[in-house]
Amino acid sequence: MTTVNEFFDKINAAATANPAVATEADAIFQFNITGAEEGVYVLDLSAGKTADFLSREPNDAAGAKITVSSEDWLSMLDGSLDAMAAFMGGKITIDGDLNLAMNLPKLMKLAQ
Repeated sequence: MTTVNEFFDKINAAATANPAVATEADAIFQFNITGAEEGVYVLDLSAGKTADFLSREPNDAAGAKITVSSEDWLSMLDGSLDAMAAFMGGKITIDGDLNLAMNLPKLMKLAQ
């Protein structure tokens, strides 16, 4: 995976293929990506949802808003940066329910 957009497209495709697994978190995640691939990506993984999981518009209902640079996000995806180390080092910030953010590793695996 080489771009942030590719990651979110893969998550969307995986969620569409298997909505029951994708919506286990029963949450909305907003990713505020900064840096070279700046953008907003919202994953609506609410229970019962079966389509339209990905949006590029900010969502006030997001239970967790994650802010991270595209460089750090891609490093987490390729395994060269540990997500917990990134959080503890201030490279990733989470506004909202920190417990929801614990679903991030599972979300990353959906795209593989």
